[in-house]
Amino acid sequence: MALITFPGVVVHEFAHQLFCRLCGVAIFDVKYFQMADPVGYVQHEPVKKPFHQLLISVGPFIVNNILALAIAFPAAIPVFMFNDGSLFDFLLLYLGLSIAMHAFPSTTDAKVMWETIWHGKNVPLWLKIITVPITGLIYAGAMGAVMWLDLVWGMGVAFGLPILIVKFLSQVM
Repeated sequence: MALITFPGVVVHEFAHQLFCRLCGVAIFDVKYFQMADPVGYVQHEPVKKPFHQLLISVGPFIVNNILALAIAFPAAIPVFMFNDGSLFDFLLLYLGLSIAMHAFPSTTDAKVMWETIWHGKNVPLWLKIITVPITGLIYAGAMGAVMWLDLVWGMGVAFGLPILIVKFLSQVM
């Protein structure tokens, strides 16, 4: 499956790298895609601020979802609303789907986030509190991937959300 959806893996790792750079965290090594376990990774120095680890860990959820919607949106309208799409439209839908499928952080991301925030020094209580449900959602997403939740999520972001946005806008205007 990772080979078929490799653009999503690349964007997932890019999102980690982007948030490392935004937070001023040095990066030691990046593997955007490989046919091994893990299929991609970003190795970085320990964060100086625990909040930065939260951002780095959830970065793919933010970046992948926004990018997937932006890529799929212009193609979803002709394909799903008018039953008229070009080959390019279907390519955009594939890219949007594959990118959205890899939006959820990995369990490794969750473990690093948890260790940094719950076992770090001088971590504010509010950060610890919001880390609990985020970590739970990451693990739920990982368990759900066994039942193709990542595919369902990707379809919702790349196919369903554009249709809902268009329908909403058509009612408002």
